[in-house]
Amino acid sequence: MRHHPWHCHRAMKPDGKVLIVEMILPEGDEPHPGKLLDMMMLCAPGGQERTSSEYEALLAASGFRMTRVVPTQSAVNVVEAVRA
Repeated sequence: MRHHPWHCHRAMKPDGKVLIVEMILPEGDEPHPGKLLDMMMLCAPGGQERTSSEYEALLAASGFRMTRVVPTQSAVNVVEAVRA
């Protein structure tokens, strides 16, 4: 069965949160190591790295609202979202 974001939306409690642990790319042409990873992912597995605004749009299309992005001491961030 293919996973779909609406499964999470239906399964979560009204006050639940979705957490996405991913690298967030900077907007624009600012150099970032994730941009090389983005190119590699586009060529091999077909995935991609995203900017904060791209995650916001992706979540909105799935019935969620991005509430914050929490930086970590590693290369990834935690994207938090709730039901819209």
